[in-house]
Amino acid sequence: MQTDHSQSRRQFLKSSTALASFFIVPRYVLGGPGYLAPSDQISLGFIGLGRQSGGLRRNFQQTGQVRIPVACDVDRTKMVKFITDVKAAAGVTPAAGTNNTAENCKPYDDFRAVLDRSDVDGVVIVAPDHWHAAIAVRAAEAGKDIYCEKPLSLTVAEGRAMVKATRKYKRVFQTGSMQRSWKEFRQAVELVRSGAIGEVKTVKVNVGGPPEAWNLTAETLPNGLHWDMWLGPNPVDRPYNSQLAPPLGADYWARWRNIKEFGGGGMTDWGAHMFDIAQWGLDMDKSGPVSLTPPSDNSGKGLVYTYANGVKMIHEPVQGGQFCHFIGTEGEVKVGRGSLITTPASLKDKVIAESDRKIYHSENHYVDFLNAMRSRKPPVCDVEVGHRTATVCNIGNIAYELKRPLRWDPKKEKFVDDDEANKWLSRPLKKEWKV
Repeated sequence: MQTDHSQSRRQFLKSSTALASFFIVPRYVLGGPGYLAPSDQISLGFIGLGRQSGGLRRNFQQTGQVRIPVACDVDRTKMVKFITDVKAAAGVTPAAGTNNTAENCKPYDDFRAVLDRSDVDGVVIVAPDHWHAAIAVRAAEAGKDIYCEKPLSLTVAEGRAMVKATRKYKRVFQTGSMQRSWKEFRQAVELVRSGAIGEVKTVKVNVGGPPEAWNLTAETLPNGLHWDMWLGPNPVDRPYNSQLAPPLGADYWARWRNIKEFGGGGMTDWGAHMFDIAQWGLDMDKSGPVSLTPPSDNSGKGLVYTYANGVKMIHEPVQGGQFCHFIGTEGEVKVGRGSLITTPASLKDKVIAESDRKIYHSENHYVDFLNAMRSRKPPVCDVEVGHRTATVCNIGNIAYELKRPLRWDPKKEKFVDDDEANKWLSRPLKKEWKV
């Protein structure tokens, strides 16, 4: 038998539900156009807070789709500055005392603490190249999606380890080769891939040369910099030098890019941008060249890559801005940042019909990554793409180092019948950081 109490309770719940539904307000009304509730925002942890991280932070925060609850660097001063900028961009000052989530951006000096956070959806890796693989593989194991700066890896073996970890743990991985989301590069590649310049015969790439041997002297280690952690995976101890880790506010880029055990010189730094466009235009995102012929003059320029279809890609540094130049049987396409020059000139503005487009279309590299995190589909510069581009750069450096022709098997990712060259495909790592 039903009591008056149970009847009253049921009526109350019914009326309360109706009242609540009447007062539900769409999120966009609460926050205005583009508003994204905190519960729908993606949580990103930044690892590596040097000069490059500032632009990445701005680009991600400007999407309005992310929060940054954690930041990590081995340099305390850079960490403090970065967190201050995160708060300022979110409209929070240290004295504001609001509940904005950006106010809780917590500092760490060990990236593993970031990976342990259950509230971090993905990480943005902006550490030097010699750290990329060690961090990315562990991030994938921790269930984090990954945005990693280019060049993806310091060696071919490390790049392949990053791909394997990404696939094994079903992560989304965007390589920071953002030119793939820029209009002029997209148009250039569409023209090449659609046959607008006929059959491609040659590609010329204008970027710097190979890295240098260690040539820096020891300097006084500044307070707040954990140098052993900066060196990280490298088994060879090197003294601190401000060219490797510039102090906050320095007006120059860190020179680790040009030192062999930390970077790959212009071949990997700018090469990861322009060789990337060459690979994209040649439809080689899952492959690569089959032979490399370095110059005989030991000049660090003039290396010729040959693909299985006969196309030759030439590392041909010249003065001026970096570019990628496709030469075909019926025309040419030369593209650099903010510049697209075609022969004939009318090709530049040719409209590629939707049905004829050959490539992934991304307008914003950072939004594309966030969209991929939500859809679980590969972004425009997936880890395999980034790895293949880094491989082209790295094997080029090996050819310059050995000063002789090499045959490359892009499927096996090995040099053909060449034990000496294959030794260069990996490097020694401290046991703690092996991948």
